[in-house]
Amino acid sequence: MRIGVLTGGGDVPGLNVCIKEIVHQAEDNAWDVVGIKRGWAGLLRFDIDDPKAGGEWTVPLNRQAVRTVDRTGGTFLHTSRTNPSRVKIEDLPKFLAGLKPKTGDKTVDCTQHVLKVLKHLGLDALVSIGGDDTLSYSVRLTKENFPVVAVPKTMDNDVFGTDYCIGFSTAVTRAADLIASLRTPTGSHERIAVIELFGRNSGESALISGLLAGVDRVLISEVPFDIQRLCKLVVEDRNRNPSRYAMVVLSEGATMIGGDIVQQGEEDAFGHKKLGGIGAMTGDAIKKITGVDVMNSQLTYVMRAGPADTLDRMVAMSFGRLAIEQLKQRRFGVMMAIQKGCYTTVPLETFASGKRIVDVMELYDPENYRPRIRNQAGKPMFLY
Repeated sequence: MRIGVLTGGGDVPGLNVCIKEIVHQAEDNAWDVVGIKRGWAGLLRFDIDDPKAGGEWTVPLNRQAVRTVDRTGGTFLHTSRTNPSRVKIEDLPKFLAGLKPKTGDKTVDCTQHVLKVLKHLGLDALVSIGGDDTLSYSVRLTKENFPVVAVPKTMDNDVFGTDYCIGFSTAVTRAADLIASLRTPTGSHERIAVIELFGRNSGESALISGLLAGVDRVLISEVPFDIQRLCKLVVEDRNRNPSRYAMVVLSEGATMIGGDIVQQGEEDAFGHKKLGGIGAMTGDAIKKITGVDVMNSQLTYVMRAGPADTLDRMVAMSFGRLAIEQLKQRRFGVMMAIQKGCYTTVPLETFASGKRIVDVMELYDPENYRPRIRNQAGKPMFLY
């Protein structure tokens, strides 16, 4: 068998670990592995008629090629936010300029070209590693009868159908450590720290990071907050603290009551605008209302910087091994998953059948903006 592997969307620690395990397991089965560079862009922009395209967009993978890749974070295959089924006309590669959108549409579906590239590369199957957006195009290829198995990754841990995604543990560990470090300048200057973390639709990263770091208040994507009430609470927190400071953590998808989510720039290929700025907006409001100086900090990209921690290494290796097992059994159109503490698989389209968000009734106090764990017994390791 000859298989391809790619990573899409935002990078997280553990991707290289997963790729390495896939290559090792494939070689044990005498299979060839081709790395697709820059996610779905590697297939979209591959010009079959260009003899140099193979070197630009693909790389042969073997034990020697991946020998040291697991020592660093990110993805050595690189990544992109590319959706081949929804390419803007102005973004089409020159060799695909003849493709026309459907009447009234401003994007072009290039899936037939992607299928031709997969055939040109001689691939029998593909392992895609990514979050919801990467998974959505994996489903599209499955519907076109191309064999795909998928591995979920996202630091937000919000892929529906699995209790855990590669990258979450490292991101929370980074965030908790950095939040603890920020106590030093915040306390020295007797301020209120407002720390923004990643988390578009799910507040789990902020919730768990805030819980582990022992912050005063946590604002999550699922519960709009009252800025006046928040100010009252954090001033009380600061006054009770002998060092006269308070710590607030919030998700980038958090919103004030009556306000909208803070977005920037144009939509990407999957219809998402970049989030970020609610932390600064909240900090400005706290300063204006309370008169207390605020220290704003965005711990976004640093959450996914550096090598994976031991838990993410273990999960990444296990998902890679499990993916090859599925290919051996010719079980395609499935996603690797952890459910109730056990490794398993679910149909690939499962991720789109629901939303994985914080269970507010079980894990959060919406009146006081704090993690509040009810009924600990029976909950899985990451409280879901």
